[in-house]
Amino acid sequence: MRKAFIQLHIAVFLAGFTGILGRLITLNEGLLVWYRLLITSASMWLLFSLTEKLQRISFRDILKISGVGFIAAMHWVTFYGAIKYSNVSIALVCFSSVSFFTAIFEPLILRKKLNWIELLLGLITLSGIYIIFHFDTQYKTGIAIGIVSAILAALFPIYNREFLKSINVETMLTWQQTGGFITLSLLMPLYLYQFPSKNFLPGWENLGWLFVLAWICSVWAFHLSASALKRLSAFTVSLTYNLEPVYGILLAFMVYKENKYLSNEFYLGFVVIAIALLIHLFLLLKVERKLTANATEGISQEDN
Repeated sequence: MRKAFIQLHIAVFLAGFTGILGRLITLNEGLLVWYRLLITSASMWLLFSLTEKLQRISFRDILKISGVGFIAAMHWVTFYGAIKYSNVSIALVCFSSVSFFTAIFEPLILRKKLNWIELLLGLITLSGIYIIFHFDTQYKTGIAIGIVSAILAALFPIYNREFLKSINVETMLTWQQTGGFITLSLLMPLYLYQFPSKNFLPGWENLGWLFVLAWICSVWAFHLSASALKRLSAFTVSLTYNLEPVYGILLAFMVYKENKYLSNEFYLGFVVIAIALLIHLFLLLKVERKLTANATEGISQEDN
């Protein structure tokens, strides 16, 4: 159990570290994601083919997963775009609004009952972002792109949960990365026309960081998370991933000293967001304890 917790926190830390790499890699956001998907998808095909973890799926399922892969790819493009138009801390603060958009989209897509508490907490998170948006005018473009990134980030996990009911996680991720790579490749000529780049090929330094991003922060992080999920509940995993923006912002403070360039309004907005996240965590823990207590009571009654 202890090993699983360590694996999970390493995976979450690596997820937070992707923001740092987004600033280190000097390619524009479109090319950065294109190379990331190229390396990640090729690596997954090789790794999961050798370990015989890929299953046969229908062409219809491939198309569906590829479509969601495109949503994921555009999330990464906008996430790294938010970093390049503002900074790592701002992009990660915007990422924390995912819970709000999930509370809206999940009931609509899966036809579930709306969770008004999650919606309210999401609105509190958005109010924290608004405080930063209103006072830090230099980051308005980055914040707007970051909100688009959060909207896209809320969508693809909802579809992924449905895919995983019939398809194993290795197959889903491999086709998703591949679908994202193919669809983004089709879009790249238009993207580069609208957002020209001086460099199309990564230099040695950029290439090295791209391999770190693809192999360590994508493939290895997935492996760690999947291994942890075998010993820990899905609830524990999703709860721990709420720490991703916190890890990322702390790393940005340490590596880039971003705390020196952020206004007091950023910290006020971040405190509002942190309060909303803490309340959400408390409510989730309360629900989990209730479910555990009910399960224990049910087992006791069966024994009697």
